[in-house]
Amino acid sequence: MVDAMDELGVALGGPILSGAECRSLVELYDDDDRFRSTVDMARHRFGQGEYRYFAHPLPDLVTDLRAAFWPHLLPIAQAWAERRGQPSPWPDALEDWLEQCHAAGQTRPTPLMLRYGPGDWNALHRDLYGDLVFPLQVVIGLDRPDVDYRGGELVVVEQRPRAQSRATATVIGQGEALVLTTRDRPVRSARGWSNAPMRHSVSVVREGRRHALGLIFHDAT
Repeated sequence: MVDAMDELGVALGGPILSGAECRSLVELYDDDDRFRSTVDMARHRFGQGEYRYFAHPLPDLVTDLRAAFWPHLLPIAQAWAERRGQPSPWPDALEDWLEQCHAAGQTRPTPLMLRYGPGDWNALHRDLYGDLVFPLQVVIGLDRPDVDYRGGELVVVEQRPRAQSRATATVIGQGEALVLTTRDRPVRSARGWSNAPMRHSVSVVREGRRHALGLIFHDAT
């Protein structure tokens, strides 16, 4: 995964959830008590479809997933910061990082679930919710591509220094994790390392319904 993140800024992390676990998360989507807010993407011109931010307390599975990913993603974040000569403010424990976010006024939970139907899509964007940002995030597919839905690839676009942008499209299998860049990543340049801004989106869902779980490692203002 490290090599793929260094090369493309996006990498599949393999299947981590069973079909039953995926279905249990999808079943939460219609439980209003589990979410703090719902966003209609068309209303805000973010695309078409809907997503919902979990409220505290997070579902146990979501809490466990964030904690499990943290020690694997932290070394990548630290290495990227070192290459660019930037501070690396992220502590060893996710709980300590979230406490920093809360002390800075970023107190609202950011893990979310997304739902897309036929014709739905998500515009290119970054998931930035305040001054404190963790540079990596995770998307987990909850439905079966080409069975439950068609289309809906996760698209990452990298703005390359003095060159045309590069897009990488990935199909995420059910229970499979995709790690992607939150804001920008270091790329080699003639003068050492440069920042390559990155954004991500979801292509048009052609048929069926697509759900995904998003794990973001900084909370929101």
